[in-house]
Amino acid sequence: MTDLYLIDPEPTIQWAPFCESRPLSELRAGAWLIRERWEAIAGGETKGIFGHKDLHAFVEDAVPAVSSTESLSGPIIVGRTVFAPTGITPNLPAAPARFVNDDATVGWWVPEGSTWEEGAHDDWEAVELDGFLLHGAYDIITALEHLLVADVADFINEGGDGLPDECVVIGDPVDVILLGARVEPGVVFDVRKGAVVLEQHAYVRSGTRFEGPVYVGPGTEVLGGLIQASVFGPRCRVRGEIADSVFLGYANKVHDGFIGHSVVGKWVNLGADTVTSDLKNTYGLIRLRLGDETIETHRQKLGSLIGDHAKTAIGTLLETGTVIGTGANVFGATRSPKYVVPFAWGTDGEIMTAEGFLTVASRVMPRRDVALTDEVRRMLEELHRTATQR
Repeated sequence: MTDLYLIDPEPTIQWAPFCESRPLSELRAGAWLIRERWEAIAGGETKGIFGHKDLHAFVEDAVPAVSSTESLSGPIIVGRTVFAPTGITPNLPAAPARFVNDDATVGWWVPEGSTWEEGAHDDWEAVELDGFLLHGAYDIITALEHLLVADVADFINEGGDGLPDECVVIGDPVDVILLGARVEPGVVFDVRKGAVVLEQHAYVRSGTRFEGPVYVGPGTEVLGGLIQASVFGPRCRVRGEIADSVFLGYANKVHDGFIGHSVVGKWVNLGADTVTSDLKNTYGLIRLRLGDETIETHRQKLGSLIGDHAKTAIGTLLETGTVIGTGANVFGATRSPKYVVPFAWGTDGEIMTAEGFLTVASRVMPRRDVALTDEVRRMLEELHRTATQR
């Protein structure tokens, strides 16, 4: 077992909207958090995350503190959060080494007696590490496409509980893995393209059709509709048509409406009939436009990137490549702007006050049995302050 430290990138626009509210280590690349993927390589726990000062107040259960970069002594592994490792730990040399993937340095191995400091360390031996290098928040969807089939297949050896007799399985029943979940009769599991994994305390209502690969996290409720090639973190409530999307956790989409090739942050609420477009009429590549900045995603399919604590009104239409900032409340226009700034109140340029934002959070979070502690309140206040001053 080796202690692990993670390095977050600077909060540049390609990581919007998630760099505003959380370290990238807490995003899901496939079924797992990027932090969890690095911990599997290290065989140990994350002791600290080095990130920009605006995130130093970040607090979340089981997540290490975020602080400024410091000198570290081995034996440790240091990983970059823009990289999602896969596979097994490579053979580590006796001397210090850097992990590389596609010629990019993605981390470092620091043996006992050696020291790591922020810098190039280009003279260290190169050790190849399998995984997926992210170039922006939009690549969470690309990682999903590359990693999810193998992620859910890893659960097959765990066996799991039996299905109700009235459920339908298209494909091999061994690819339906229930780990303490409750499933009503009448649910359809199509596992011809990948397994479906339902974690402890998950609940699935009759009228749901899964088309794997799908991962449903602990306590998440799936209340009907077509669910394809998607990942749901803990305590989500979802319904409708959802395809090729990542829900980080604690999000709410309990009505109809299509969500495709999108990343949905924590504590998001999508109003009834909120719909994402994930393919341009021209079938061309999608660009993100954030104010005066343009980002080439090199993706043909991309829906929306929706930041933590964002909300949409009923009937909201989100165009391809829409970015909704942290805490934004989108209403007042059926078609949302392509970029909604953090803590927007409507679509007319008004900004939500910190008091208003905290009032909403204090109502929402206890509904998922999460207390708005003084520490969490300070984090949210700091999040509002820094985001609205940028």
